[in-house]
Amino acid sequence: MHAFLRFVSALFSKTLPTWGTQVKDLRAIGAAAMPRREFIQKTLILSVPPILGITGIGKAFAAGAVSGTTWTPPVRARGTAVVSVKNYGAAGDGVRDDTASFQAAINALPSTGGTVQVPAGTYLIDPTVNVRLRSSMHLQLDPNAILQAKSNAAERAYVLMVMEMNDVEISGGRIIGDRDTHLGTTGEWGHGIMIRGSNRVTVRDIHISNGWGDGISIGGAAKTGLPTVPSTEVAIANVVCTNNRRQGLTIGCSRNVKVYDSEFSNSNGIAPQCGIDIEPDANDLRTTDTVHIQNCLIRGNKGNGILAYKRVTGVTVKYCTMEYNGGYGMLTVGALTGYVTQNRFLHNALCGLMFSSTTDNYQASSNVFRNNYTKTIGVNTVDKPLVTMTGILPGTMPKGNDPHIQKSSTATNIRVTTNQYAM
Repeated sequence: MHAFLRFVSALFSKTLPTWGTQVKDLRAIGAAAMPRREFIQKTLILSVPPILGITGIGKAFAAGAVSGTTWTPPVRARGTAVVSVKNYGAAGDGVRDDTASFQAAINALPSTGGTVQVPAGTYLIDPTVNVRLRSSMHLQLDPNAILQAKSNAAERAYVLMVMEMNDVEISGGRIIGDRDTHLGTTGEWGHGIMIRGSNRVTVRDIHISNGWGDGISIGGAAKTGLPTVPSTEVAIANVVCTNNRRQGLTIGCSRNVKVYDSEFSNSNGIAPQCGIDIEPDANDLRTTDTVHIQNCLIRGNKGNGILAYKRVTGVTVKYCTMEYNGGYGMLTVGALTGYVTQNRFLHNALCGLMFSSTTDNYQASSNVFRNNYTKTIGVNTVDKPLVTMTGILPGTMPKGNDPHIQKSSTATNIRVTTNQYAM
């Protein structure tokens, strides 16, 4: 990964509050005791203060809603066949390796596809083998089903793999990685879910934690001597990715990715350590195009909350809260065309929103910024009156908004309309 982001992560890795540790036990209890959507909503109610003039998370979740501004992800086409991993020998006892049983159940689906059910239990999965999903299928986990990554020393290993498939859905339960028991010391690619070169994929209602790499990684399928095949039409909804070593979510070579109603928190261990990293691979000249992120909580990551890094076009971030991150709330580097609106940027170690090197054609409107640049001024949880400003104004509050929003001299066509600020 690039040296600049490693520098930022290292420099500010000690500035974060201990929020993740404080609520870890609460979240573990909540995940087991209530349906996933209700669990995420209650988590957001606890963590997001009501702020003047903003809808989104506050409006939808403060009312306990399961509809309204929350989003219903697309159901993918598949056949009617239903099989259970238990019928193919899965023990679900957390001791026996159930990887082969999962694969046998998937392979048993007819050509028209169908649903593979995973009943409650703890299933030990070998990420070095991984469970490979097929087209036209739904991997449906019971809310009390856990896929536990088997300890390994591999630099690259994935619990679930979706490689060049169409019409795939993954829902329910939990994936727990092996970061606490990993047998090696190198690599950053131990992912919970790996999606490569696939079309029409939905991941919803799932909790992914403790990965050696990312919670979820979306990208292209590399072809020897041929262009990389991007992933297209990927939907992420009602997901929690927390305490993963590299990222909560990576969005690489892809088109039309939607991320709604989800949490990406406490990424820590190896740079960039972002909540969401939108970044095509360095060895792939293709771009990431059209990413919509809405109603998400991006919190407590050692790096930036959201990073849009080079060859990234058409990013919209709306109704999100980016807070207590160790870098910027959101950082763009060489990204082209984006819209950042009606978000909260709170208590980030650096400024809330930074348009950096060669970013072009971005607009920021109707956002709320509070108590950013805590690396210098410290954390202040007392809400001060908001001041409305237009543009990027030099200096600190109340005359300037420099601690909250900045641009580099090489960023062009940056439009900052009316936003609200407070220290």
